[in-house]
Amino acid sequence: MKMNNRRSNIEIIADMLKVGENGAGKTEIMYSVNMSYSQIQKYLGFLMSRGFINKVKVGNPAVTYQVTDLGLKLLKSIDSVTEMLGWLDR
Repeated sequence: MKMNNRRSNIEIIADMLKVGENGAGKTEIMYSVNMSYSQIQKYLGFLMSRGFINKVKVGNPAVTYQVTDLGLKLLKSIDSVTEMLGWLDR
């Protein structure tokens, strides 16, 4: 059961981590998670600064964002908490 229609920061972070599990570009993450460019910049900066996502160079100038082991651990924790709270419609 959602409290309201807006996603929480935690839901947004979980969605971003899911998209980045197999590596994804900024545009792919932005569209998959349904965010604006400024939002994606803010969240990517936050996740990278804490070691949950790494920036990986795959070409010139292609950059992919890859979830780290720490990021996968965070995603599992978020999923566990949302399941325990009964927010299964994520």
